[in-house]
Amino acid sequence: MQTQPEIEFQGMTATPAIEAAIAKHVAQCEERWGRITACRVMVKAPSGHHRSSGLYEVHIHLSLPDGREVNVARTPTADVRRSDLAFAVDDAFKRARRQLQDQVRRTQDQVKRRKQLNSGTGLRIGSSKVDSSQGT
Repeated sequence: MQTQPEIEFQGMTATPAIEAAIAKHVAQCEERWGRITACRVMVKAPSGHHRSSGLYEVHIHLSLPDGREVNVARTPTADVRRSDLAFAVDDAFKRARRQLQDQVRRTQDQVKRRKQLNSGTGLRIGSSKVDSSQGT
């Protein structure tokens, strides 16, 4: 990685266990796919909203060569398991690995491409058009 990973905690203090877990996940992504240029992870503490109260949010932004990016910013639907910080971090990095894998496949041109349909003019068979110059 060209820069050190940035880890930010909002509304909470960082614990060594969570920082170590995030560093381990980043190292695994770097080891597996290698060409990550920058990484930013934001961990947000549970808010006081009544529907999503008690759920952690983990946002991940990975920069790749050629301007490609992997963003895990969407908060999934309310899931009680996301009230555990370790689960929330693991789940976010699982989604990041999946997106990273898709980006690598696109880069290596391993994605099936749709065949382009030939565009052209069609021939009309059985035309019912009557020539008006004949007959009268």
